[in-house]
Amino acid sequence: MALETKTNLSDESIKHLQDLIQINIDSKNGFAEAAEQVGDDRIAALFRQVGEIRGKNADELQGLVALNNKEPQERGSIAAAFHRTWLDLRSKLSGSDKAAVLAEAERGEDHIKAQYEEAVKSDPGSAVSDVLHRQLAEVKAHHDQIRDLRDAYQAA
Repeated sequence: MALETKTNLSDESIKHLQDLIQINIDSKNGFAEAAEQVGDDRIAALFRQVGEIRGKNADELQGLVALNNKEPQERGSIAAAFHRTWLDLRSKLSGSDKAAVLAEAERGEDHIKAQYEEAVKSDPGSAVSDVLHRQLAEVKAHHDQIRDLRDAYQAA
């Protein structure tokens, strides 16, 4: 088999990218919706920021899929766990418990983090490992930001 390059990715690498595109789109949409409904400027700003970055991540991954003459995912999924997380978050948005809203957002971050970790672990020699590691580091940083903000609201 030929050495994998960013323009000659394995089917496994393409599948991981497609899955990550979907979850990034789901995340972007979820954070955008939550930012509009949360009723707290600090949380809304963080949610908008994370949502924008997830959109950029999806765009970058779509570009890599397209480089391989494949049709990149254009829409999010309705993956059960992630979808449930955002449904739970939406139900809490109408309340005033900001820590609960952030706890639900953190749960969503756990899910996207796990999907990135699985992609990195199962295909360590991929030509796109650098991209996946960088995006995973961003996901982890946002997870921690949300967790820390949740802790601050719980302590208040």
